[in-house]
Amino acid sequence: MSNKLKIICAIVLINLTFGCKSDQKQKKTKETEVTPKTENDISGQYKVDENSSIINWIGSKPARKHTGIIKVKSGEMSFENGKLVSGKFTIDMNSINVRDLEGQDKIDLENHLKGSIEGKEDHFFNVEEYPYAFFKITSVEPFEGKHKIKGDLEIKGITNSVEFVSEINFGNDNQAVKLISEEFSIDRTEWDIEFMSKSVFDDLKDNFINDNIQIQVNIKAIQS
Repeated sequence: MSNKLKIICAIVLINLTFGCKSDQKQKKTKETEVTPKTENDISGQYKVDENSSIINWIGSKPARKHTGIIKVKSGEMSFENGKLVSGKFTIDMNSINVRDLEGQDKIDLENHLKGSIEGKEDHFFNVEEYPYAFFKITSVEPFEGKHKIKGDLEIKGITNSVEFVSEINFGNDNQAVKLISEEFSIDRTEWDIEFMSKSVFDDLKDNFINDNIQIQVNIKAIQS
């Protein structure tokens, strides 16, 4: 074999060798590439993060209003193709916290709301007998770029339907989701919480407590 032919053969062999390695590298790269999930691909259950999930509330009367929070103890939300299809939550009524007061005034109002004061157990929530409230989602539908959520709210063993509008946002890695509602109101008398209600008692004049409680929900859940 001539030297020229040997050189040509060597060049062809080198090209084939490096060409195979390049093809193998490209094939390996394609095999390891993972297309990130979009929200529409998300399905499964998300468990409530109790350290990051609260309900803000506002109660009012003619003279002033009070603000506070209640913790969401546990719960879960289920998604199919990025859409919320079901959910249920347990609310810890012992966690009632008044935020606009301090010291003994704060303690006194919290105890009154919880029913921890003798003779006033049923004025509001009677947490010794009813330590938890519950909410179960019954339907979710699109609403002006957000979601209208309807569900059954159980307080003191009584269940009524409520609805609210909410944003639902996934984290960058889709491992967490936040449900952030707009403010809405519930009528406490529908759950037999009638203390100082003008709609129940006629002789209160201006010494009444409004029936409507303003609510705003913030729930964070982690994919399970």
